[in-house]
Amino acid sequence: MGSFQYHLLSTCGQTDSNWVETASAVHKVVDNFHIREKTAAARDLLLYVDELLHRGVPASKLVINDRIDVALARGLAVQLAYHSLPIQDVKKTWPDIRTGVSVHSVDEAREAADGGADYVFFGHVFQTGSKPGLEPKGISALEQVVNHCPIPVIAIGGIKPHHVPLIQQAGAAGVAVLSGVMGAADPQAAIQAYKEEELT
Repeated sequence: MGSFQYHLLSTCGQTDSNWVETASAVHKVVDNFHIREKTAAARDLLLYVDELLHRGVPASKLVINDRIDVALARGLAVQLAYHSLPIQDVKKTWPDIRTGVSVHSVDEAREAADGGADYVFFGHVFQTGSKPGLEPKGISALEQVVNHCPIPVIAIGGIKPHHVPLIQQAGAAGVAVLSGVMGAADPQAAIQAYKEEELT
């Protein structure tokens, strides 16, 4: 696997069986799969995790959005949102848990890094249907965050295959994709379309 990372997120809009099936099919060609089911109870999230593990998705590739309890129950990574526990508290209590933080500015990225985050998601970089009416941050803002953040920055938000070279040139460590792969008729072909755009 190349050094440019691909993070795939469940979309909260598909049926459970659909996104579990997709994750099982493409996990070998992505670096991480994020379970981001905001309305799911902890018990349900644990069932999703166990189903993915049963289907052969490595625990090392699974990331739980927000719910540290679920992540800890199976030794997984966690992605913190604005409403989650602060990164400082997470790392103080569980220093070994791999933790990403979703950020929207240089200051937030620096704070996450200072708090011990392993990487950050920055966005939304491009226009996306999941953030209607909100102006995208753009490539220049992404570059600013990369230049002022000492940990890997993953770009998220409206990312299409042709955006990959721009994101690489901005210095980001990778991309996080939702509907571009999860909503595709052929998810494996869709993720390959992103990889084919990478600068060599």
